Amino acid sequence: MTNTPTNKNNSTELHKSRAEVKRLVKNWRSLLDIMPIMVLCIRNDKVIEYLNQSAQKTFGNVRGQTCSQALCGGNNCQDQCPMNTPAQSRDTIEAKIADMYVECTTVPFAGYNGDNLTMILLRDISKRKQQENELKSFNENIDHILRLKIDELKESETLRNKLAREVNLLKQKVEIKQNNGGIIGSSRKMRELLDTIQQVAGTDAIVLITGESGTGKELVADLVRRNSQRHDKIFLKVNCSAINENLLESDLFGYEKGAFTGAAMRTKGKFEIADGGTIFLDEIGDISPRMQSALLRILQSGELIRVGGTTPVKVDVRVIAATNVDLAKAVEKGTFRLDLYYRLNIIRISLPPLRERKEDIMELTTHFVKKYRQVFNKQIDFLPHRIIDILLQHDWPGNVRELDNVIQRTVLMSKSNMITEEDIAFENVTDTASTKSSLANYIANSSKKSLKDIMSALEKDLLTHILRENKGNVVEAAKQLAMGKTAFYDKLKKHGLSPKSLKKKT
Repeated sequence: MTNTPTNKNNSTELHKSRAEVKRLVKNWRSLLDIMPIMVLCIRNDKVIEYLNQSAQKTFGNVRGQTCSQALCGGNNCQDQCPMNTPAQSRDTIEAKIADMYVECTTVPFAGYNGDNLTMILLRDISKRKQQENELKSFNENIDHILRLKIDELKESETLRNKLAREVNLLKQKVEIKQNNGGIIGSSRKMRELLDTIQQVAGTDAIVLITGESGTGKELVADLVRRNSQRHDKIFLKVNCSAINENLLESDLFGYEKGAFTGAAMRTKGKFEIADGGTIFLDEIGDISPRMQSALLRILQSGELIRVGGTTPVKVDVRVIAATNVDLAKAVEKGTFRLDLYYRLNIIRISLPPLRERKEDIMELTTHFVKKYRQVFNKQIDFLPHRIIDILLQHDWPGNVRELDNVIQRTVLMSKSNMITEEDIAFENVTDTASTKSSLANYIANSSKKSLKDIMSALEKDLLTHILRENKGNVVEAAKQLAMGKTAFYDKLKKHGLSPKSLKKKT
């Protein structure tokens, strides 16, 4: 073939074009190689046809290998394979290749000869992922700490509320003590008693207070009056058993001039003096039949007649009466008027004996210790539990008055800042009248108890009495009862008695 100028020119142009293509290819490869992101070109059969320098640094020169071999270590990565991205997709997704987290963008395109190719752009985000995980962990730790703190705050709030309730309860107890006029005790029976007092105090109804000697009947009368509508009016107290019968009538109802020798002028009695106020008649069960009739008249009509007089005198007096006598039985015996009993027994407040509310003994004891250590200028600041146990074992026939006396004597005779067992001295009441009264109490309460309970109580009292008589000597006490020492100790254990605490004081 002859090289014509035209052919020569065409050859030159072709050479130039090829050189330009090579130049452009090199430029594009250089451009791709300096890019920080990883660029891979993968054929339709998932063989890597090209990868830039950044990708080679990460995966090595894996050209000609399948993407699963090169990128996934030969593992099947179909679920996460970027090649499974739908055609024409240019979405960026996050994926994990080996131990590396990447942002992956797939760009499908048609090659020079119509080949189906995919360009994959990978950006290493492992550091960012690590930071995100650290931040997530930090946030989780913060959340955990916050939850713990919230729980602690809730517990603190619960504790604060509990403490607030306890403080309020203590305040209520202090207020109760302040408002209850010396009536001490928070047992169920005492709470019921105080509720009854609060309920009836505001009326003008007659109140009958019953209970054994020493239970605090006068304190209850004071509290009833203090909470009544007549609290700011006159309040007179009369002990009916302490005044001679002949003098009691004139003392209560007054007398006219010349009514008897020495009656030089008209004199008002307690009822007239207490007009508009309250009168407290203590030991009402001991008054004579004649005085019962006179008292019934004033309770029914609100009128009295002075001794030696004939003209009725109208008075407005609220009556509070008290007795340690069983008036119902006195009515049966004929020593107390039935109509007066009904008139008095409108509202009855029955005071429990101390032996029936022993849960109040610690509170009462603490009160009396504080009271008498101040009176006697003693430095007693410790009350052992053993002392309380000894006090709880005692039956307290003299009730709160007896406990008051025992603690008063104990504080006075104490030689240190702590009360000891040797300081405790119970009253030794063993006379016949007391024994009969004690037996009468058992018989009176027999309808409420079984024979077993009655005999157990009698047995306990007998053991207590014998031990005191023998100054706490178990051998002598057992010998007196014709018992063996072991059997005697078993009885003491059964009733919770301590020989040491029952030594007779001299």
